[in-house]
Amino acid sequence: MAINIKNTNYAGEVLEQLLTVAATGNELVDKGLIHIEPDVSDKFSIPRIKGGTMLQKRKEQPVDGDSKGDFEYSEVVLKPVDFMAFTTFNPRSFESIWRKWQPKGNLVFADLPPEAQNALLAELAKCVKFELGNHFINGVEGTTDSELFNGIVTRIMSNNNVLVADPSGLTTMIGKLTAVKNKIPAAIRTNPGLRILMSINDFDTYDSELTAQPNKGANYTDMNVERFKGIQIVPMAQWPDNLIVCTICGMDMTTNLWAAVNLQDDMDVIMIDKLTNSGERYFFKMLMKADTNIAFGEECVVLDARSGGGVVDSIEATPDELIFPAEGSAQAVFVVATSAYTVGAAPAGFTVAKNEFGLLITAAANTGETAKSGSITLTLTGTSETAVINLSQPAPVA
Repeated sequence: MAINIKNTNYAGEVLEQLLTVAATGNELVDKGLIHIEPDVSDKFSIPRIKGGTMLQKRKEQPVDGDSKGDFEYSEVVLKPVDFMAFTTFNPRSFESIWRKWQPKGNLVFADLPPEAQNALLAELAKCVKFELGNHFINGVEGTTDSELFNGIVTRIMSNNNVLVADPSGLTTMIGKLTAVKNKIPAAIRTNPGLRILMSINDFDTYDSELTAQPNKGANYTDMNVERFKGIQIVPMAQWPDNLIVCTICGMDMTTNLWAAVNLQDDMDVIMIDKLTNSGERYFFKMLMKADTNIAFGEECVVLDARSGGGVVDSIEATPDELIFPAEGSAQAVFVVATSAYTVGAAPAGFTVAKNEFGLLITAAANTGETAKSGSITLTLTGTSETAVINLSQPAPVA
């Protein structure tokens, strides 16, 4: 990528500022919908605790056997992945355009004035923020430059615990929103952080439907309130059309939407320097790490009316690497899968058993002279999607 100078209205001085076509920024962050966990260089676990039924008749002298209800603990992992922004330019490109920003000094040592550098840096940061906002929502981790990390929509659609509202036969936004509302669990329906997320185009359709109703809604010159049955609607420019999600949002730890970054100001830390000592070109560089996830799939209602829409086949095991002591032990693995899955054979010295959360993997005592290692592969039924859990156990100390 380079700075390309196209048509200008230069006839002396031109605009005081450089402008970038970036209509929105990182909407999830700017609208207070997601919690950002900073300083995560490797991974961060979102703790999840659920309590069972605990109330019972009063007993004068309760004993341990009278205990009722359990705490169920599980985790969802945020594992930021690396990506960057990098672009080069030649300061001399501006010699004939902005007089006050013309590079100063001898041609060999031509440099872009700090004022121009700051303006370009500010616009670079805005562009990155806009792109990053799209990845936070729609991102998919892959091998290409457009597949940086999994966004919130990807995480939601790959979670088999989300509550799905059926869009079949629904032709109006009011009907779709009603279907979503009817699926919201009663326990969270009055939660102050509950939000309905949809695209701006879908909200415009909803707004038009309200306006068209006789004696109801706003008149043609006003916008209707961004709300449905008391639940606030958040329209977003980068949210997919025909996809409605209702969940608990916020910037504190009670939210259902989470993100992890290496540093909170990664997107604002920019390096600028010469590309080579002998050359004239300069570079801008930003290094970043990010990931997103949802805490509870069962607190997320989804209505997907997109063509070909639906839950994306996926399976994920957390943690995906277990180290057992030489004397042996048992460790739990939390599995999130969009459908049933099969468990491959365990390596020698290890056993695996399914439970309601995922797997319990047990390593017998290692009595040999060498370390043990291997892996267990989980396969989503009817698909090629897999998750691999790596196992290792050291040899006993002599």
